[in-house]
Amino acid sequence: MQDASTRITLQNRTGVQRSPQDFQDMLDGMEEFQPQLAEPDPGNDGIAEVRAEYISEQEPLGTIPPPATPTGMAKSAMKMLTGNRMQVLVDKLAERLAFERTGTRLYDALIAKYETLYAGSTLAGRGDGNGADADDYDGYVSRETLVEVRNQEAEHFMLVADAIRRLGADPTAETPCADSVGVQSIGLVQTVSDPRTSLAQSLNAMLTAELADNAGWELLIQLAESLGQDEMADQFRDALATEARHLQMIRSWLTLLVMAESGNAPAIVR
Repeated sequence: MQDASTRITLQNRTGVQRSPQDFQDMLDGMEEFQPQLAEPDPGNDGIAEVRAEYISEQEPLGTIPPPATPTGMAKSAMKMLTGNRMQVLVDKLAERLAFERTGTRLYDALIAKYETLYAGSTLAGRGDGNGADADDYDGYVSRETLVEVRNQEAEHFMLVADAIRRLGADPTAETPCADSVGVQSIGLVQTVSDPRTSLAQSLNAMLTAELADNAGWELLIQLAESLGQDEMADQFRDALATEARHLQMIRSWLTLLVMAESGNAPAIVR
């Protein structure tokens, strides 16, 4: 099944080579009406001053709410006495919570696109494919595997929510890092949810998400260990191992689709 977005059509009229004379006229106009500008000086071109003014005058993106329980207050106070700021961990946990929620929604959208475009299809691999927990992924994907991965993302959401509660914090609170990662994720959700994007284009967005997800878990493990949360870090290592398999799955699947579209790999077969 060929990806319609990679077909050559006359509907795409972008690119200056389509109209070389108009392009030359544009270049001639630039030469004739060249504005009197100084040599480019990044960081000292006026806009940098405006940015600096906004940055210096703005309030922070948000703050960390106080612990929601007496236990949380006590834990936070004890850690602060030792020089550790537990609120940094709470902020990064809230970030991971927000991202895992987004990951679940991304896979919901991906499953819907998969079912619509490739219902009843398989990717030619070894023939039977692998589940979400396979260590040696061959590129084959089934709906069942996608649902399994989606559910694992939801499980990670619950894992992080529980970790936040154990620290005496509120998993429903919006922290600065949670707010920031939500904004970062908007483009990913828009790409996968857009009915015009192909499966390969959606997988490209999923690859970005999984790369960020793996890096986020790695940092969270390091932070938890540094604050004496060894049990939490061990649980997060299990989550990271699962996310590493998700990354391998998406990367292999995307590679197979792109290579198949180029005519250099087995195509999608019915």
